Amino acid sequence: MGGDRPVTAPGAVGADARRDRRAFVVHVHRLRRSPGATLDVSVHGEVPDLAVAGVAVPDGAEVALVGALASYPGGIEVTGTVRAPWRAACRRCGADAAGTVDVEIRERCVPGGPASGDEDAYDLDDELDLEPVVRDAVLLALPIAPLCREDCAGLCPWCGTDRNVASCDCRPPADPRWTALDVLAGPGGEDPPARA
Repeated sequence: MGGDRPVTAPGAVGADARRDRRAFVVHVHRLRRSPGATLDVSVHGEVPDLAVAGVAVPDGAEVALVGALASYPGGIEVTGTVRAPWRAACRRCGADAAGTVDVEIRERCVPGGPASGDEDAYDLDDELDLEPVVRDAVLLALPIAPLCREDCAGLCPWCGTDRNVASCDCRPPADPRWTALDVLAGPGGEDPPARA
């Protein structure tokens, strides 16, 4: 089995294309009968409704899993890399932010899935649908606080100027709790001169 060709299951991608519901299905009947055997896989397609807290994989975008299936007594282990693009609003300035989820996975698939007593396993039959594995990996890896760029300066909280584009002269308003200490400051708000 280890010498078999990789399994490739292309999915339908694009706004006008009909979603291929079997894009992530791999036939594993022969693999299950040979414990210790492996099979390289490369599956990709559209996975709808991938979004968490305003961060989403765009509709029609391709999600891919490249990896291997390894048969063991009682199940199949899935290892590899899941990749998907994402879009969101930047948490600091509100501009468009985008990136790519690139996450390593290692999952077990057993007949009956969680009902078998292995709560962390995915369901397995002679066909293995990898879409639930891919979906969970992407949802767990989407950023919860996306940035348009790492050094995003954000918006001025007082005038709303985008500090990535322009600067402003805003100063934070004085905290009234500290006004009694203003008498200790020198002229112009400087610290008083140190005593000799």
